[in-house]
Amino acid sequence: MQYPANPFTHAIRSGTRQIGLWVTLANNFAAEVVASAGFDWVVLDMEHSPNDMQNVLGQMQAFEASGTTALVRPMWNDPVVIKRLLDTGAHGLVVPMVQSVAEAEAAVAAMRYPPRGIRGYSGSTRANKFGRAEGYLDRVEDETTMIVQIETREALAVASEIGAVDGVDGVFFGPADLAADIGLLGQPTADAVWDLIRPVADRLIEQGTPVGTLVSDVEMASSLLDTGFTFVACGTDTGLLARSADTLVATMRNHLT
Repeated sequence: MQYPANPFTHAIRSGTRQIGLWVTLANNFAAEVVASAGFDWVVLDMEHSPNDMQNVLGQMQAFEASGTTALVRPMWNDPVVIKRLLDTGAHGLVVPMVQSVAEAEAAVAAMRYPPRGIRGYSGSTRANKFGRAEGYLDRVEDETTMIVQIETREALAVASEIGAVDGVDGVFFGPADLAADIGLLGQPTADAVWDLIRPVADRLIEQGTPVGTLVSDVEMASSLLDTGFTFVACGTDTGLLARSADTLVATMRNHLT
């Protein structure tokens, strides 16, 4: 069998807009509920949810038969965690809190085999269909998406250089942490936050680096996609569940006589 192409990688490289969702419920059954919804991409989050390697595997399997590309956000820019996620079959990574060119280069090195990187080799993993995937070694680096997160003023100052690192496929802006960094904790959509992000994003777009983010506001998410952002997540599974539950119980109470 041939090693398959990664549609998300090729979509963002070609500038095709991609709609995403954050998946944080840490459960393969919940992931399966989302898998058929039609999102272009999701992120299985290990940084801010109780995911471990085993339940991330189950969620990857839930998305495998769908048309949605499942990326994984490791808890940190850790080469051991990255190696295990790649061997488990992650189609791409969203690496949090990348602050410098050196940290971006380290993330890329962790996903590449020697001599271009430091990823350890195993000949029989889920990623290479247990040794059956033809062309895996030739194509895996080009097919696996590497997204780095910029989340502070320090990182914004060198964002263009980070985005230009060989092997970085896109830059993801983290407005929640950036808001905290400028003293606006809990206000990720504040004008002051986006006044910092927007000119940096525009420079990255101009140099040909795909940019993305997560905003739980459909109008804002669609506006970003309409003005140059390539990949935008428009919500989280927990947020959808919480809001739907709140709406349902409020509606029921309003209908009581």
